[in-house]
Amino acid sequence: MVAHVLRLRFDVLVGALRFHRARAFAALAAAVILVGAIVLALWRLQDAPLASALVVLAVGGAAVSACFALVPLVTPVRDPLDPRAFIVTGRDWRLVAAATAVASPLSLPSAAMIAISVAVALTWVAHGVDPVAASFGAALIVVTQLLLARVALGIAALVLADRRSRELTTLLLLGIAVVAIPVAVFLASLNWDEGVPSPLLAAVETLAVTPIGAAWVLPLDPRPVVVLVAVLTALALAAAWILIVRRMLTRTERPVSVRERRGLGWFTVTPGTPGGAVAARSLVYWLRDPRYLVDIAIIPVAAVVAVVPLLIVGVPHEVAALIPAPLIALLLGWVVHNDLAYDGSAVWLHISSAVRGASDRVGRLVPLLLVAVPLLAIAIPVGIGIHGDWGVLPAMVGVCSALLLGGLGLSSVSSVLAPYAVARHGDSPFQQPQRTGGGLSQGAVLVGALLAAAPALWWSWQFALGEAQAQWWALGTGVGVGIVVLTAGILVGGLLFDRRGDRLMAFAETT
Repeated sequence: MVAHVLRLRFDVLVGALRFHRARAFAALAAAVILVGAIVLALWRLQDAPLASALVVLAVGGAAVSACFALVPLVTPVRDPLDPRAFIVTGRDWRLVAAATAVASPLSLPSAAMIAISVAVALTWVAHGVDPVAASFGAALIVVTQLLLARVALGIAALVLADRRSRELTTLLLLGIAVVAIPVAVFLASLNWDEGVPSPLLAAVETLAVTPIGAAWVLPLDPRPVVVLVAVLTALALAAAWILIVRRMLTRTERPVSVRERRGLGWFTVTPGTPGGAVAARSLVYWLRDPRYLVDIAIIPVAAVVAVVPLLIVGVPHEVAALIPAPLIALLLGWVVHNDLAYDGSAVWLHISSAVRGASDRVGRLVPLLLVAVPLLAIAIPVGIGIHGDWGVLPAMVGVCSALLLGGLGLSSVSSVLAPYAVARHGDSPFQQPQRTGGGLSQGAVLVGALLAAAPALWWSWQFALGEAQAQWWALGTGVGVGIVVLTAGILVGGLLFDRRGDRLMAFAETT
């Protein structure tokens, strides 16, 4: 069975070279160039200090592991060794799992990974690692990466096969950006003049005990916990692959017709619940309605512009750099305080279908959170990088969480309790109708969000005065109060939505 699968895999590769020559040779040339550049960098790393080598291998290796795990989830890659293709052979699922795992090295990414692992082993040997230990470490790297790819492809086939869409890929890429951008800002803001910065060394010590980084630093950092994590990661991935193959070959999934998958967009991504339906509809609105897009586009610009007068009057730029992120969080929590009014008469869909108010409130917050999280993930590290002291990060996260979550909770109440007229769909976003109300709800949400953030702001001020551990109190109180206000706002807003359905319909018909 194993020999048969290996022969099939080799025939597939030969067929790709024969029938898709241009594409295959382009991919081969790109892989050779990329691997050559990495091998050259690793060769130059042999003469670098041990600390520098440890940092490069840990960070670079973790990035490679993340790519092997995420690329099959983000891109619509078809698994050439899909275990379900072997159902017709009648083979035992254990044999199929072993055969497909053994045949994994017969691919272009796997060959590139093997070449890189050999270069990594030579780098370890140059820094005094025993050749036997280096060989074991290189083999462990290869096994871990191939199993990561196998498990990711299996999860994509089981979970994402009937939900794979452009929207889902967008969400996954958004999640990657939320992690990658702050890390890049952190690395760029460090002081490299005196060698490897101490904050980076501390980060690498943590990265070395994670599943994606342990195998890459094992021979250079042979702590028992590193060895345990590296070995257990490979074993856990092998067990996961066996369980995935067992599920594929012993259970029959419900077939999903093309008609079910086509044209549903965000409705294929969100859960099949009332709140998920509201979230999908809100996402469509947010991505297509200029009124929403203008509101979101203005927020980061307004936050940056607000800092200019402070710089003009002499406020140090290190202090002014900490202002845009909380201001963005405050405005993002406030911007949906009248969200229900943007629906117009379409709000009758929710009321007539007896959607619970809490589901409506939660669903409407999903688009804003998808915008707020990446925006703050960029604004917070950039501001702290300009400020220069990464110790303020917990306090900044706490303040921004309180302002954002507190504003969203209060907005969930105000949009039901005191909606006011806005520009109709199709009108210019800058054209506002005449109205007599609205100012009270706007001010109440702003003031309420600031009050929710008051404990976090107070602890942040104590941290600025030099009190030890105050930044962690700011983080805890900010996140805690924000979650409490958000939960209370959803519950109260949902209750008001259930009781004021007739008034909301009357408002929608008259504005």
